[in-house]
Amino acid sequence: MNRTYIRLLLAALLLAAGCAGQPAEKESEMKNTYTRISQETAKQMLAEDDGHILVDVRRPDEFAAGHIPGAICVPNESIGEEPPALLPDRDAILLLYCRSGNRSRQAAQKLVDLGYTNVYEFGGILDWTDEIVTDAAEPQAEKTILIDIGGTTLTVVCADNSSADALWEKLEAEPLELTLHDYGSFEKVGPLPWKLPTNDERITTVPGDLILYQGDQITIYYDENTWNFTRLGHIADLEQTDLKALLGEGSVTVRFRAG
Repeated sequence: MNRTYIRLLLAALLLAAGCAGQPAEKESEMKNTYTRISQETAKQMLAEDDGHILVDVRRPDEFAAGHIPGAICVPNESIGEEPPALLPDRDAILLLYCRSGNRSRQAAQKLVDLGYTNVYEFGGILDWTDEIVTDAAEPQAEKTILIDIGGTTLTVVCADNSSADALWEKLEAEPLELTLHDYGSFEKVGPLPWKLPTNDERITTVPGDLILYQGDQITIYYDENTWNFTRLGHIADLEQTDLKALLGEGSVTVRFRAG
């Protein structure tokens, strides 16, 4: 083995050994981190008009039960490999908190890893001594289905289940006209052009019930019957005799549409 080759080999080994000890230090020096601050410091920062964003990283139900005024909800569990939609500016000042401080530290590091540059974490709402507000649950409007029979329109108040929701969405996209036939002297029934999810339970119907049978048949009941059905809704404010008179004898053509 010649001397030149030995010198080159030794130089390569020395260079490799020198490089091996450096990356850990440089990575440690270059790695972005968030800043932990006290809640008093957080209050001072919140008082500044600097475009800061107060971020509650708890679950939405926890947020609704009580949060710091002005906060937005970005659950820790929802922060993945993409920047959260509610936090488009990676250079904005972000002030994070959770319940006790654990999730806010996790979320802070996730955001830093995603490239956010001004992330501050100040613990949990359990230690917060200033105002806390709650989200009053707003009553959701009832969905309705309108049934046109001749020149009369009946209003069905939808049941609270996935079947009624699916039917309403179908009808919102396009009204449906069906011919319903008498069955058993207690209902008018007709086939649906699509299958709906079922939520069957043992039901004794009452006049005015709108019922789903086997996922693909819709019925308007004008008398009682007991079976395993899915309730879709109920026609409001109509007496049995008036409903039977409106539906008439034999087959009847009706039009269903979203209310």
